[in-house]
Amino acid sequence: MRRTNWLLLSMLVIGFTAYSHAQLWSGVLSPNRAIDWTTAGTTIQNRTTVCTTLSAGASAAQINSAIASCPSGQVVYLNAGTYNLSSGIIFSNKSNVTLRGAGADQTNLVFSAGNSCNGQGADICIMNGDLNWVGGPTNTANWTGGYSKGSTSLTLDNTSNLAVGSVIILDQLNDATDPGTVNVCETAGTCSAEGPAGGERTNRAQQQMVTVTGVSGNTVSISPGIYMPNWRTSQAPGAWWANTQASGDGIENLTVNSAADTGSLSGIVFFNTNNCWIKGATVLNTNRNHVWLYQTIHATIRDSYFYGTLNAAAQSYGIESYVSSDNLIENNIFQHVVSPTVMNGSASGTTVGYNYSINDYYSLSAGWMMGQDWLHAAGIDNVLYEGNEGAGLTSDTIHGSHHFVTAFRNQFTGWETGKTAQTVPVNIYAHSRYYNVIGNVLGTSGYHNNYVSADPNGTSPDTSIYDLGWGDSDGAPADTLVQPTIMMWGNYDTVNAAARFVGSEVPSGLSIYANPVPSSNTLPASLYHTSTPSWWTSGKAWPAIGPDVTGGNISNLAGHAYTIPAQDCYTKTMGGPADGSGNALTFNASNCYSSSTGGSTAPAPPSNLTVTVK
Repeated sequence: MRRTNWLLLSMLVIGFTAYSHAQLWSGVLSPNRAIDWTTAGTTIQNRTTVCTTLSAGASAAQINSAIASCPSGQVVYLNAGTYNLSSGIIFSNKSNVTLRGAGADQTNLVFSAGNSCNGQGADICIMNGDLNWVGGPTNTANWTGGYSKGSTSLTLDNTSNLAVGSVIILDQLNDATDPGTVNVCETAGTCSAEGPAGGERTNRAQQQMVTVTGVSGNTVSISPGIYMPNWRTSQAPGAWWANTQASGDGIENLTVNSAADTGSLSGIVFFNTNNCWIKGATVLNTNRNHVWLYQTIHATIRDSYFYGTLNAAAQSYGIESYVSSDNLIENNIFQHVVSPTVMNGSASGTTVGYNYSINDYYSLSAGWMMGQDWLHAAGIDNVLYEGNEGAGLTSDTIHGSHHFVTAFRNQFTGWETGKTAQTVPVNIYAHSRYYNVIGNVLGTSGYHNNYVSADPNGTSPDTSIYDLGWGDSDGAPADTLVQPTIMMWGNYDTVNAAARFVGSEVPSGLSIYANPVPSSNTLPASLYHTSTPSWWTSGKAWPAIGPDVTGGNISNLAGHAYTIPAQDCYTKTMGGPADGSGNALTFNASNCYSSSTGGSTAPAPPSNLTVTVK
């Protein structure tokens, strides 16, 4: 068996709601293997009224007081300058307020200490009013009806403290044995190397966060509908929720410098939040992660720059999802970060789109390549990775199984300077089933020399385009169901030097969750953008990556890939070094993206979606 570098990692039918518009993936993906990703994230509010303006020299206490007293829908504005802060900034059960600087290159928040943030430790904490967490839910219920895919109506035996706008976390017991299809499992030595990641009630890794749209007796209406197809009475489905929710808060156009705060885990934490965002920010040299999405739904993290971690070793993440649903991580730059985006607890319906990462630096082993995007815990499902440019996608077997993940139109090199181990563009370990890998551009010419390496008999695992189903020598066995359940369609790779539209690589013959071979080679431009996004560089090809793209400006890929705006920002505007080495760079989103000045809005949601910020 192949041994993974556990030194880092140890510390380190599908439900879809019926929508009025045709799904963007129609004709390519079966509805059994996809959801509607157009609703991920939130609309960033363009707030123009300033309630308080503060200048350098203001303390964290003064900033916190301004936030607490700011009327709904207004802005606490921090003038240009360096703010030396000996404690953290906190939105304590405060909603609908934006904390905005003059620009990430002008408003610099330097923290020597943070705040407890309900035990997470953060320099900026946005949290609700009651401690609702996996070890002590505020409210609980048995979920006794409404299990079918797409269901928007649940039956609960308790609806105390639920109202329209409340957020519910749904869960159920893990599978005791492997049914040979969807298997939600985190048992060490059976389907994981180390057991649970910890982001769940005991033995309940599968979770989905939903928003209440109505309550009538014991019937609760929700949005979105149920994603996974395996909710059932035998697994004792349950629900838990907080009494309060922090909603509609934003962090914009400032720098969070955490280098001197070795006691806090995070730069920014969202804890029990809904419809919050980060935009145009820089976050530097944090401890565990730059941003922690902790029991968070419909957050948007975009147009931002993340550099460095304190240890560049164990638990050194960029944006970490830890019990979350339907978030959007889009158009960001990651430099010198071990694991730029990591799903380290249940994550359903999240979209990771158009991010650029370089120098995924791992201090414990200079030759070990860390992928840009990581799936690292049981209970992860229906995540979309689209349009990203970086080293690769890794779905590991450290903390359990994952299902129905889609990678679309990404450019993954599978290589970084000086790296020789785990140099694989798409690394799908054991117990990652029903994946869709479509329209990507994969590999590095002259380095990768093998197409697919599948455990236990695979060869060239470090120089292959795909590693599928590998286990590890610490006890998680190989999984022979990874390869036959994955859909690979329309991907260009440097080993074959061609785009492969091969019917045998589509799992059309499965007895459950099959995908028909598409009737044509035509791919949609995006699986979540209905048109070119407003922040996209004028004149740049859209889409930028895929088998149908020609004339691309990334060499040795047969013209199938252009640089994306985040990479252009890094290389051209910021002047970043080609290998990603060196110190943090100067960043201001308005110099790179047309929609990132002031508090401008994100692309509007589809017309069928109504986002209510309470």
